Amino acid sequence: MMRQAWIDRGDELSVVQQCLLAGVSRATVYAQQKPRPVNESDRLISRLIDEEYTRHPFYGSRKRVIFLKTVGHTVNRKRVQRLMQQMGLAGMAPGPNTSRPHPAHKIYPYLLRGVSVVRPNQVWSTDITYIRLAHGFVYLVAIIDWYSRRVLSWRISNTLETAFCVDCLEAALRTHDQPEIFNSDQGSQFTSEVFTGVLKREGIAISMDGRGRTFDNIFVERLWRSVKHEDVYLKGYGSIGELMLGLTEYFAFYNSVSYCHTSLCD
Repeated sequence: MMRQAWIDRGDELSVVQQCLLAGVSRATVYAQQKPRPVNESDRLISRLIDEEYTRHPFYGSRKRVIFLKTVGHTVNRKRVQRLMQQMGLAGMAPGPNTSRPHPAHKIYPYLLRGVSVVRPNQVWSTDITYIRLAHGFVYLVAIIDWYSRRVLSWRISNTLETAFCVDCLEAALRTHDQPEIFNSDQGSQFTSEVFTGVLKREGIAISMDGRGRTFDNIFVERLWRSVKHEDVYLKGYGSIGELMLGLTEYFAFYNSVSYCHTSLCD
C-alpha cells in the first residue's frame, strides 16, 4: 500500500528532506503532481513525433522534420529537437548526441557481446519512454527480463530525475530474484551513483550500451511499441490516475498472455 504524506514545496526543508522524514519515496511525490501543461501546437507536434518515433525509433530530428512536412506541419529542426529533448527521445542510429551521459558519471562496459541469454534472471534491462496524456505528458520507466520478456516493475514520473528509476529498480529486486547482469543505456539516470550503487550493493554486474550500438536495448524498444500501439494510443488517457490503472491492466496482460517466453507461459 502506498504511504500518504503531505509535502509542502514552500517549506524551508527541501522536498528530498521532507520525503526522508516522512519515510516515503521521492518518486511517489512526483507521481502525484499534475502533468506539466503544454500549448496546443506543441502538444499536437509532440503527439506526431511520438507516434512516428514508435514506428521508426532510428530516425533523427532531420527525418522527423521531413515526416512532419508530409503530414501538413512545417516545423523547423530546432523545434523538433526541443520537443524530442523534452520527451526524452533520441534517434537510435549512430551519430552525435544519440546518448548523453553525465560527464561526471562512470560509464561501464557492454557485457553482452556474444552472450547467449538462456534462462530467467540472467539479464535484466531498462529504459525510459515518453507517455502523452490529454493535457500534458509523463515518463515511464520499466525493467524487463531479457529471457522471458516479462515486465518486472515500472514507474511513472513527470520529471526525468533519477528517483523514479531507482524506485523501479528497488521494487524489481524486492519482488524477483536478482539478475546476473543489468543492462541500460548511458542516460544520466542509469549512470548516476545512486542507481549504480544499488546494483553494486547487490553484486550485480553492470552493462551499458556502447555509443553507436543501435539495437542493444531492442527488447525494451519493442515493449514501448507494444505499450503505445496496443494501449496508450487506443485509450487516450486523460490523467496520471487513469494511466496508472490502465498500465496496471496492460502489463498484467502483457506478462501473462501475449509476450512472455513460451517455455515459461505453458
